[in-house]
Amino acid sequence: MTLVPARPRRIDAALKREALLSSRFFQAMQPHELDEIIGFSTERRVARGATVFAKGDPGSSLAAVLAGRLRVGNVSVDGREVTLNVAGPGEIVGEMALIDGKARSADVIAVVDCTLLVVERRNFMPFLLRHGDMVERLLGVLCDRLRKTSLALEEIALFDLPVRLARLLLKLAEDYGKPAEGEVGSVRIDMKLSQRDLSNLVASSRESVNKQLAVWRREGVVDLDAGYMILRRPRALQSLLD
Repeated sequence: MTLVPARPRRIDAALKREALLSSRFFQAMQPHELDEIIGFSTERRVARGATVFAKGDPGSSLAAVLAGRLRVGNVSVDGREVTLNVAGPGEIVGEMALIDGKARSADVIAVVDCTLLVVERRNFMPFLLRHGDMVERLLGVLCDRLRKTSLALEEIALFDLPVRLARLLLKLAEDYGKPAEGEVGSVRIDMKLSQRDLSNLVASSRESVNKQLAVWRREGVVDLDAGYMILRRPRALQSLLD
C-alpha cells in the first residue's frame, strides 16, 4: 500500500469522527467506540495516482476518506479498466477485508491527492472482541450492504440504460453536486468521470452511454463543462425514476 506520512496540518478528531459517521459501517458504533478507533487509527496522505490497495493484497486494513477521492476497480483480461465505485470524503474502502482478512478483491487508486484514516485489522479485531455487543450491530450493517448489492443486480436486470444512468447521475449529484451557473436548479457534479467510468458503473457499453448523453444534451437535460457533468434539468432525470 503506497502511503506516506501526512505533512500538512492534521485533521482534528472532530472531523475524523464526522467522516467516520458518514459511513453506515461506523454509524453502528457508539461515540466512545468511535473515539477508541480514532485513537488507534493512523492518518496517511496518498498522492494522486498512487495505489492504496492492489487486487490480491492481504486484507489487513480499512481506509476512510477524509479528503480526496478513490477509484475502486479492476482490469479485465483484455486490459480494459472497470470502475466499480468512486469513494469520496466520508466513505470507506476495505471494510470487508477488515472483518475477514482475505485478499483484496479490487484495486483502489487515488484519483486526486487524498488524506485517509487507516484502521489496521490487527488493532480492530481485539477492539471488536472487547465490545461483543457490536458484533450484532455490524452484522446488520453488512447484511444491509448485501441487500443493496442484490438490488443493484436487480436494477441491471430490470431497468433499461436511461433509468440506470439517470439514477447514477442523480446519486452523484446528491453526493458531489454543487450549484451550477445557468438555469435555476442546475447542479454541477464536482467529480470528473469518463464515459468509460460511467458505462462501467451502469453495466453498459461506452458507446451506449455516449449515445444517451448526446440525446440528453440535445434536450438540454445535461451538459459538459471542462470535463465536469452538469445536470441542467435534474427533474427530467428524476421523472424517469418515478
